[in-house]
Amino acid sequence: MSENELTAGKEKKGKAYSLRAKWLRGLYQGDSAPPVVDRPQVKTMPAVEPKRTKTVTPIKITSPYIIKFTEDDAYLTEEYRKLKSAVLMVMQPHAKQNTLVVTSSESGEGKSLTAINLALVLAQESNRTVLLVDADLRRPSLHTYLGVKPGLGLADCIIDKVDLHDALVKTTVPRLNFLGSGKKTDTPAELLSSDRMKGLMQEIKSRYHDRIIIFDTPPALIFTDIRVLSQFADGILFVVKEGVSANSVRDALASLKGRPILGIVYNGASADQLNGRYHRYYKYYHRQ
Repeated sequence: MSENELTAGKEKKGKAYSLRAKWLRGLYQGDSAPPVVDRPQVKTMPAVEPKRTKTVTPIKITSPYIIKFTEDDAYLTEEYRKLKSAVLMVMQPHAKQNTLVVTSSESGEGKSLTAINLALVLAQESNRTVLLVDADLRRPSLHTYLGVKPGLGLADCIIDKVDLHDALVKTTVPRLNFLGSGKKTDTPAELLSSDRMKGLMQEIKSRYHDRIIIFDTPPALIFTDIRVLSQFADGILFVVKEGVSANSVRDALASLKGRPILGIVYNGASADQLNGRYHRYYKYYHRQ
């Protein structure tokens, strides 16, 4: 069949469709109804299975070192509420200030517990969603306090480009999510200072711009990791435990010169510095 014949056939069939439509609407003036024209078969698309969302079983936080918002730890909770208020004065989502780094000069000063308890208070009492990140790739500890088995985490997102959503862990605390340290690496300093890490930090800040993001990092005096992470921080909390050398604190703070340090959290206060009314909290402070 020639091209002209095909065109004529299409025009004839189109005219027949038009006449039939007019007759059905009562507008056709002919003596008899126009002939019925077979309509072309409509090809149906196969049903597309909806994308499954990630199913997460929330973890329950049971560590005795973490505040429970009960009468027994009322004093400690109130101290973290004060810290929360100070942090919220700086962490303003509309100004894209949502990233907080927690560090110390040496190991064992309580920076990790400070990060966890602050995250809990913020999530519970500020109506802000909080993302807690274990960025201590050398000696990660947050998963232990939270009762989480090691799995996908920060290192996997950097090395293997795992999507952040797939690595997040949901807790039973409303509005609190956790990103662990992830797989072990022999070169944590190189990994944290890599272009991939810088890109990931920018993605976290922009992707979760409506959240407060808290990073637990290695000690500032021992490792250089904090200097890299602090480049993206909107605020730094420096934890100092009673008894730590003043020179260590001074040197660590000097290494962060020019970074946005919000203040110092004094931790591990001895019993004689506590009001007698709160004497029973000594063991908690001491064990930190």
